[in-house]
Amino acid sequence: MQAIIALWQRVFSSTQTLEGIAPLAIRLYLAPVFMQAGWNKLSHFSDTVAWFGNPEWGLGLPLPGLMAGLAAGTELIGGGLLVLGLLTRLVSIPLMVTMLVAIFAVHWENGWLAIADSGSWLANQQVLDSAEKLERGRAILAENGNIDWLTSSGNFVILNNGIEFGATYFVMLLALYFLGGGKYTSLDHFLSRN
Repeated sequence: MQAIIALWQRVFSSTQTLEGIAPLAIRLYLAPVFMQAGWNKLSHFSDTVAWFGNPEWGLGLPLPGLMAGLAAGTELIGGGLLVLGLLTRLVSIPLMVTMLVAIFAVHWENGWLAIADSGSWLANQQVLDSAEKLERGRAILAENGNIDWLTSSGNFVILNNGIEFGATYFVMLLALYFLGGGKYTSLDHFLSRN
């Protein structure tokens, strides 16, 4: 028992031993987010290319096929590298670029909030206007649907699609850029030792 206590004290008395935990947690949180986004883009590639290229209802980007391929590949491969903690600092850069494009080209006009919450101090006019739509939607569900079943997994909400998630992911990637993959928790750490 004393040996276990001594080991515990030795491991947990030094923050250097545990400093890889935070980068690991960030990597494992971000990886499925990016891998899913990349997979969705690839699974519906022609739709993604159309959205990237159309200036009227899409992003209006030049070379939409190339841009869609780069975005999908960056997210899918980058997410896989994050899982492994391989080339963490390097892969954080193009992933941050994808977040900046998402923030400024897709979500910026919607403000901060991802979910419309008219009671938030961050609510813009679009969010405030959604309160009436939300109440009307709830009334329609109460009259014509099984509202208890529909809301059994969570509240009925209106998506605002603001920059909240993109900005959060950007900050997390920025942290990984400076922290790296993590001591003892990434392939980067073990490869750099050799």
